Amino acid sequence: MDGSAGSFVAVRRLSGSDRAAAFHHSSSGASPRLASDLDSSSFVFLHSGCCCSRLTPRDDAYGYGLCCPYAVAAAEVVTGSTAWIGRGLSCVCAQRRDSDARLSFDLTPVQEECLQRLQNRIEVQYDSANREHQEALQSLWCASFPGTELRGLISEQWKEMGWQGKDPSTDFRGGGFISLENLLYFARNYPKSFQELLRKQNGDRAIWEYPFAVAGVNITFMLIQMLDLQSVKPRSLFGAVFLKLLSENDQAFDILYCITFKLMDQQWLDMHATYMDFNTVMKSTRRQLERELLIEDIQRIEDMPSYRLLAR
Repeated sequence: MDGSAGSFVAVRRLSGSDRAAAFHHSSSGASPRLASDLDSSSFVFLHSGCCCSRLTPRDDAYGYGLCCPYAVAAAEVVTGSTAWIGRGLSCVCAQRRDSDARLSFDLTPVQEECLQRLQNRIEVQYDSANREHQEALQSLWCASFPGTELRGLISEQWKEMGWQGKDPSTDFRGGGFISLENLLYFARNYPKSFQELLRKQNGDRAIWEYPFAVAGVNITFMLIQMLDLQSVKPRSLFGAVFLKLLSENDQAFDILYCITFKLMDQQWLDMHATYMDFNTVMKSTRRQLERELLIEDIQRIEDMPSYRLLAR
């Protein structure tokens, strides 16, 4: 294979009996890694393209051909040479085999409607002049620091939450308004877990920790790319599975966000990571999410093994 054409990764889907093994695989730090993994170079990650157009049909032993660096999605993995096609985040593309009844690129009317609603949310950019957006930002502060008065939407106080400066709106550019909605959903629905992460209450923390709020924006962006949510139809196995979960629960994306944030922090602790390891931790988190989405008996977003990490 030409080095510029990407890589081949073959995976097998995990059966229900592999659920515990998949969850343990993350905690043990034994996740399969590609030789081309890059060192951390930037905290805010930018996706520079998709390799879907380069996907070549391939009949592999496990049933799925995936093309992209960092595409590690199951316990059994076969990899070829790799070439980096993006910066910081990866794109995972999957082919369909007719023998797999679970994967379908054709959406039901209900799934199309759910996807359209989610895409409408994704398209909304944060507008610091929009009163609804201002109120959401104010609500995020109140949920994060109850009893502490916010002196203004532009304030040095925001740095306490992990924003890069005194104006959080500058950090929403990568994730849009939905990244603020995700943080607010997390704070309101899983306040115990939210506060634990915000205040770094659990585990042996590093001297140089990841900034909580900016990490949250990156998680929103990563999930949108991983699930290929800006396409008309899912072009990956993970996207197809997620849309089925979304049709069962229209809050599935928000819940998955909370799962991902908590899982990322667990990976951070397990890897004894510091600030410069954030990129590596995010890639490891993504691989674990992909493994869990491949578990055969996942019918609801709450069935994902990492959901049990969350506490209300």
